[in-house]
Amino acid sequence: MTRRRLLYGGCGALACIFLILAFTVILVPSREIEGVIIRRLAAEGYTFHSSGFGKTFPLGIAAGGVTLADRRGVLLRLDRLRARIAIIPLLTGKGVVLFDGALGPGRIAGTAERDGATHIEARDIRLDDIPFFRTVADAQVKGILAADATFRGTGPRATGEIRLEVNGADVRSVKLGGTPIPDATYDRVRGKVRIGNGRATLDSVALQGEGIYIRLAGGFPLAAPLGASPLDLTLELMPQPAFLNRQRVIFALMTKYLVTPGQYRLPIRGTLDKPLLP
Repeated sequence: MTRRRLLYGGCGALACIFLILAFTVILVPSREIEGVIIRRLAAEGYTFHSSGFGKTFPLGIAAGGVTLADRRGVLLRLDRLRARIAIIPLLTGKGVVLFDGALGPGRIAGTAERDGATHIEARDIRLDDIPFFRTVADAQVKGILAADATFRGTGPRATGEIRLEVNGADVRSVKLGGTPIPDATYDRVRGKVRIGNGRATLDSVALQGEGIYIRLAGGFPLAAPLGASPLDLTLELMPQPAFLNRQRVIFALMTKYLVTPGQYRLPIRGTLDKPLLP
């Protein structure tokens, strides 16, 4: 009998918790929830806007026409974004938030747990649908992105990794501190970024293009705000003779970075917001 009473008592307590959360979400106006999100992002230097924000049953929120911007302009647009508390984990004492979003044909989905564990998966994202590249670097970037990110913790204590792959990449009008980077198309771009000890480290981001191979490596500390993080990166360019000849004017501007015939090594400094070449 005691066990049965404990079981009933436990189920009753979980049901009460669920009802309290449900009524809290129901009773709190949508504009108040949106206001919390806006203020939280504003503290990090970002502006959040949605053309439609509301609650979903039983414990969720949804927004349409989402934009995220900073002082330079719009960085990200999403056609749709949703988040909800998972019911079954909640009844077992675990707090798990499920979220998903859409950007054109692309999809983003993931989970965030109360202990700080977060997983994000992105598929079929068109890079030209992401205004970040135009806003920050005035660059024209195309391709189809797939990415997986896993984190635990936040800020300097965060650990995890990001794996990304871009198929059919086309990169044009990129400049580093006023120095143009050769326009090129790439069959495939692959990379991995590790997060730990307060730093983001690029194990190697490789771009295999038509007549050129590029490798980006190095890292930067995770400063707050993130855009102020000082960069310590190296960009290596290994063009084939025909490619080099077609863009010889651009490579002439990189003469001081030539380490061996057919190999250029560019040290990237400055900050994440404003990368520079010394």
